[in-house]
Amino acid sequence: MTDEALPPPPAHNLPEGVVHCAFADFEKIRLTVAEIIHAEPHPNADKLVKLRVRCGEREKQICAGIRAYYEPEALVGRRIVVVDNLEPRKLRGEVSEGMLLAAHAPSGDGISLVTLDNPDFPSGGRVS
Repeated sequence: MTDEALPPPPAHNLPEGVVHCAFADFEKIRLTVAEIIHAEPHPNADKLVKLRVRCGEREKQICAGIRAYYEPEALVGRRIVVVDNLEPRKLRGEVSEGMLLAAHAPSGDGISLVTLDNPDFPSGGRVS
C-alpha cells in the first residue's frame, strides 16, 4: 500500500479528555539536558527522590516521584531531560525547581527516565 492510498488521519486524533496545546504555549517550555550530581530519598515523602542537577553552569534541586522505580545512588551521573523553567514549588517541605521527563508504561507498572543516548553529552544543552 502506498502513502497515497492511506486514509487521512482524523482531524483530532487525541485520547478522550486530552486537549491540544497551542504552539505558543509549547514554545514557553525550556527543555534542558541535566546531569544528576546528587540524589537522596526525600526526608518527608516516601514516593519522592530529591535530586541535585547541573544544567550547564547552574545547579538546581528537583523533587521527583520516582522512588518506587529507582534507587537514588543509581541515578547519580545520568543525563536526563528536565523542564528547566518550571515555576518553583514546595513539595512536602522541599523546593523543587523543575521537573524531569519520564515515560509511563501504559499498564501503569513502571516508568523510564528520558535520557540521552550519548552519556558524554554535556549538561545545559537545549532540547528541541
